Amino acid sequence: MATQGDVLDYDVIIIGAGISGINCAYRLQERNPELSYIILEGRHEIGGTWSLFKYPGLRSDSDLYTFGFPWRNWTENTSIAQGDLIINYVKESAEMFGIDKKILFHHKVNAANWSSDDKAWTFDVTADGSTKKTFRARWLQLCTGYYDYEAPLKATIPGIENFKGEVVHPQFWNKDLNYKNKNVVILGSGATAVTLLPVLAKDTSHVTMLQRSPSYLMSQPTEDGMEKFFRAYLPAALAYRLIRFKWILLPFLLTTFFKYCPGTAKKIVKGAAAKQLPVDIPINPHFSPKYNVFQQRLCFCPDGDFYACLRDGSGSVETGTIETVTENSIKLHSGRELHPDIIVTATGLKLQVAGGMKLSVDGSPYNVADKFFWKGVMLEDLPNAAMTIGYVDASWTLGADATAQMVCRILKRMKKEGVAEVVPRCSEEQKKVMQEKPVLNLTSTYIKAGTSVLPKAGDRGQWRPRSYYYEDILMAWYGDIKSGMDWIKGV
Repeated sequence: MATQGDVLDYDVIIIGAGISGINCAYRLQERNPELSYIILEGRHEIGGTWSLFKYPGLRSDSDLYTFGFPWRNWTENTSIAQGDLIINYVKESAEMFGIDKKILFHHKVNAANWSSDDKAWTFDVTADGSTKKTFRARWLQLCTGYYDYEAPLKATIPGIENFKGEVVHPQFWNKDLNYKNKNVVILGSGATAVTLLPVLAKDTSHVTMLQRSPSYLMSQPTEDGMEKFFRAYLPAALAYRLIRFKWILLPFLLTTFFKYCPGTAKKIVKGAAAKQLPVDIPINPHFSPKYNVFQQRLCFCPDGDFYACLRDGSGSVETGTIETVTENSIKLHSGRELHPDIIVTATGLKLQVAGGMKLSVDGSPYNVADKFFWKGVMLEDLPNAAMTIGYVDASWTLGADATAQMVCRILKRMKKEGVAEVVPRCSEEQKKVMQEKPVLNLTSTYIKAGTSVLPKAGDRGQWRPRSYYYEDILMAWYGDIKSGMDWIKGV
């Protein structure tokens, strides 16, 4: 690190101290130890999502053998883990490798500007809520996730302002909320709602998941027979490698099969659900989505806890649209009426890129949504910057790590060749013949609502969206990193 007055210079500045940011820092220390870096984190602690969310039962919706770091084994005997275990794991991982010493907390980045003359980024930062600071770096690494930490997705709920009970969104859960022996209605059918229902059901008089449209839901054992066998009869290191390989391979095979055999996929998932439902809850309409499996995220419930609540009567599912919310009820267009004491609005996340910071190049505003995504790693016309986005049909961390490893390789090549600036370029000729594709290939409501903030992918060349882990990691290690990119040497 070099100091120039009150301006601090680093080779790399990472924005965000969640899983992506900690993983990127580790890869920099491992692959590019000569480079200086710092992590700027707007919140008070490591963890990102796992620090922000506090709702009951918070857990992963991916297995921890691949959602965890590839460089630090997940040693718990469960594939699906509670939020407190995950955040402890992330914090311990950062401490173990000294990454925690490279984090500046309460440092919110307001804006970042690239200077073509200086070949550097300048960051406008607010520290501790009031102190203005300036940082400079050669490379910007965005590890900010893809949703807004300060605002949820706004859902239209007719008459919700009339409700006299408590209304809470899972993203801003009130830790003092008393739901014991209360009647609770959860609005939504995604992973958050599926997580909340069995946990709240333990203490409420009743909890109902009210969904406008159903989602696919599968039960998953917290530890299957294969994992138990590996742990019992193999050395710990080998057992971990085999379990991790299983969790990389099987989801890939599953998603590929479901993609090419959508009819069979529906029968399999719906059939599995039907076997676990009580006789008074029909598969139609409550568990019969109109879309194909994996067109939206497939929800998992550990050891079938969601279905267990439906069978013992502590939880229920209602499918329908809200006509209006009154002071003490929810009236549906079907004529049904629910009488909650508490309404939980698990209606989705508001998408946001770069943590809401303003990006500019030579003083001109840069709009991410207008640009194409190069190899799912860098943004068109944005020099010396990468944005971490993981997978939506596999663990986020797999994609984040592929990004981090490619960035390390690019930085190493830049140093070797005396290059000061790399910037992806998509020509007008390419754009004329290229069809746009979504970066996140889901049809979920929150994804559709957020398309105006996400970058674009194309249907060919360097602009195609991410495919699957093994292809992406091989690309990071050995693939072409020159096509579609200007490499500009320093002067």
